[in-house]
Amino acid sequence: MNTSATGQFDTISWDEHPFGEANGGSKLARATVTNVFRGDIEGRGTLEYLMVYHDDESATFIGLEQVVGRLADREGSFVLQHSGTYRDSVATGTWTVVPGSGTGDLSGLTGEGSFEARHGQPATYTLRLTLD
Repeated sequence: MNTSATGQFDTISWDEHPFGEANGGSKLARATVTNVFRGDIEGRGTLEYLMVYHDDESATFIGLEQVVGRLADREGSFVLQHSGTYRDSVATGTWTVVPGSGTGDLSGLTGEGSFEARHGQPATYTLRLTLD
């Protein structure tokens, strides 16, 4: 099955802690995040971000998010690998479904996509997915 998934997610918790500075300059931080997905994906994501903040108040981030819920009429979980940037109050990023991470009815799920999150507003997402 090849499909596209679109919708929104809300960040309902964000717990961030600095852990150092890169070369005495940019701040490094780790955040534990919880997202609630609506739309073609209905569920909850638990996410760990690693971030580097730049002098211009932008940031670069990577992360792993386990999403537990429903996609169409299938239930299970899968892991999204995040990569992106934050600039001018907008986070933009790409997602890749980690191969082999799907469970339950989502076993064998693969795909990639993107998201945009404006500070204080629900984020929008698009994923192109393949499920055996």
